[in-house]
Amino acid sequence: FIPSLFSLVVGAMLFSWIMNPVSGPVAFFMRGLGLTLPNWTNSGAMAVVVICLITNWKVFGYNFVLLLTGLGSVPQNIIDATKMDSIPKWRMIWDIVLPLNKSIAFYVLILTIVQGLQYVFTPISVITQGGPYYGSSNALYHTYLNAFVLYKTGNASALAIVTFVIFLVLLYLEIKFVEGRTNRYE
Repeated sequence: FIPSLFSLVVGAMLFSWIMNPVSGPVAFFMRGLGLTLPNWTNSGAMAVVVICLITNWKVFGYNFVLLLTGLGSVPQNIIDATKMDSIPKWRMIWDIVLPLNKSIAFYVLILTIVQGLQYVFTPISVITQGGPYYGSSNALYHTYLNAFVLYKTGNASALAIVTFVIFLVLLYLEIKFVEGRTNRYE
């Protein structure tokens, strides 16, 4: 859970140092194996992978706590009944635990998407500035770039509205599938 307490700037700088192709610990380890670490900031695909690692590192602990709480909310009498009936553990997980945690898993999915869209801005800004050739950029960074660097406010406004609509759709899905299910069983 500790990485969720760190600033994204600190996380981005830490990963930049760890993944440094010349003097980083990963490059040192790979040199010992006879391999070389490519310059990931010059490759759009590899930069996106490292940026995804940074954001996943940031949200993993919080999502883990939410999912663990969901698993802890499975009634113990149901688990005891499956043990008494000699039901295999994989069957108990597949037929009982997962369906009872479907709403929390969907909530974590929506939260991760929203956090991913929100948190990915800082590593892009700190490490790659959207490069190379906008290969590591996303809609939020393009909105910022159009509004405050290129001064194309019309494009920035359109991108902001599209992003707002995406967030509204995610909010609707969260309310429909998560909030609606919890109220139905009460």
